[in-house]
Amino acid sequence: MTADTAQSLARLAAERVDHRFKGLPPDADGLTVAELAGQRRNLFTGGFATPVLALSAERLEHNLKLMETYAARHGLAFAPHGKTSMAPQLFQRQIEHGAWGITLAVPHQVRVARAFGTRRVFLANELVDAAALRWIAAELDADQDFELVCYVDSVRGVELMDAALRDADATRPVDVVVELAAGEGARTGVRTEAECAAVADAVAGTRTLRLVGVAGYEGEVPKADTERVTAWLRRLVALAADFDKAGRFTGLDEIVVSAGGSAWFDAVAEVFAEIPELSRPVLKLLRSGAYVSHDDGHYRKLTPFNRVPEEGALEPAFRLWTQVVSRPSAEQAFVNAGKRDAAYDLDLPFAQVIRRDGAERPATGVSVTALSDQHAWLATTPEADLEVGDWVGLGLSHPCTSFDKWQLIPVAEADGTVVDYVRTFF
Repeated sequence: MTADTAQSLARLAAERVDHRFKGLPPDADGLTVAELAGQRRNLFTGGFATPVLALSAERLEHNLKLMETYAARHGLAFAPHGKTSMAPQLFQRQIEHGAWGITLAVPHQVRVARAFGTRRVFLANELVDAAALRWIAAELDADQDFELVCYVDSVRGVELMDAALRDADATRPVDVVVELAAGEGARTGVRTEAECAAVADAVAGTRTLRLVGVAGYEGEVPKADTERVTAWLRRLVALAADFDKAGRFTGLDEIVVSAGGSAWFDAVAEVFAEIPELSRPVLKLLRSGAYVSHDDGHYRKLTPFNRVPEEGALEPAFRLWTQVVSRPSAEQAFVNAGKRDAAYDLDLPFAQVIRRDGAERPATGVSVTALSDQHAWLATTPEADLEVGDWVGLGLSHPCTSFDKWQLIPVAEADGTVVDYVRTFF
């Protein structure tokens, strides 16, 4: 950790706890985050108010270690997607667990990462905003250790980047990778190899940009399955080889080939192992991000570890604690967390456990059927033992839209002891 990063993170610990942060103990107002963490309060008896989202300390560490081991085993550099958490403390822990750098999606996210000392950023998106490019040029000029790579997918985009960087009197070129689209009708990216070459030629015609590789996102492959994803990844590798053969990477220390969301990183590992020897060493850059907290829904079903269980298993680290506030009938109950608190874009939350008088048991016969802004609707069967005042622990689906609803998240050990707080910036 650099001195600048340490100082920035220390400022987070010095932030005062107050009304901005949901779920924290009201009697903690005025304490610094570090002081509150030092009290090691219990999530269930230490004054926390429902709803409150918590991260499992043990499961978080398990996930960090597992992906560090996985990437090393397969010879992959790892730049986990920071948009998932937008939490500089987690960025730093990911880097301490071997990450090459952090992937981000938009300039604001890069500004957050830079404010906390992140030295390497992979911007997995096109960037044509002149104001953002001026800022990036200034960052690159001011810090020779800062490295940034971003997508390009059109000649017009290259022209806009070049104009903005020339107007900014940039002295260091911005490193770019040509994004290969995942197929017709997919998201961003160049549709054909011939168009890829045209974009690369446009980059070569500037002094403000430097072509360093190729990249894409296999999660956008239409009707994705192992065969289709593998075929697209081989197209990406072949594009890198063709560019290299054409002399497009002359003068580089390494060639970047990057892919990898959270659903197909096993296919990425397999195909990237097939990359032939090129004129320069290849940085095989994986970008999976949802692993850091994993989940109880979408990614639990899609994780590649389901296909390769011998490699290990991620563990869902989130739990949203809510309280039963109404039990109007034997078939229905309501808890005090809704769309403002829980991800719901992929799946509704999952009722997992009930706490009453310090005892915890499975939420048998309880399911979430709908969310209002501040309530979850629960359906209850005859075997459900649920009363007003009970705490109900909910599992969540989709980490990216779980983190973004909470600015300060307690990190709790298995017995409920809160040992840290994670600050997010969305």
